[in-house]
Amino acid sequence: MSAVASRTVLRQSRFAVRRAGIRNASSSTETAKEKAGDVASKASGGLSRVSSSAGAAASKVSAAAANLTGQAQAQAGGILGRVQTYLPRATYYSRIAIELGKLIAQQRAMAPPSVATVQSYLQPVINAARNPLSLFNKAADVANSSAAQPANVLNRVRSISSAQWLSASVVAAEVVGFFTVGEIIGRRKLVGYRPNTHGAH
Repeated sequence: MSAVASRTVLRQSRFAVRRAGIRNASSSTETAKEKAGDVASKASGGLSRVSSSAGAAASKVSAAAANLTGQAQAQAGGILGRVQTYLPRATYYSRIAIELGKLIAQQRAMAPPSVATVQSYLQPVINAARNPLSLFNKAADVANSSAAQPANVLNRVRSISSAQWLSASVVAAEVVGFFTVGEIIGRRKLVGYRPNTHGAH
């Protein structure tokens, strides 16, 4: 009987151990579930923090882009405003320049060249492009001709009429005047350059 009792006690103890193992296993699965839930809640909290910070960064970027766009539009508007203020003056003075050019052209009997004149000037250029050696041959012919002799040049200068001398002097005066005005504008003063008295000689 003692053997049967020991067997039943052994069975009961095994059963109790199994039950305890199941309880431990269930409690360990419950703790694992709790830990998994904690991890999931922490992950979702971290994700929400990341998404909120990303949203804040995106809003900052969009605000900066909007600010830059606004500044660019303001600068473009300022430039357009300045152009619009200068446009009437530019139109007015360009019309004056055109009318002055027309008067000068009428007074000097100037006219645009005809098509035949343009072709006559372009034909040597086209021929030289087709046959470059002919250009060198013509240069040699001009150098050997009598037109390049000093006596012929002197005779040509003597044969210039007084009207041609007057026209050449007017053109020279215009060139000197434009140069002088350009120098005044470039220096931003009427007085000439000061000599460098302190420099080494």
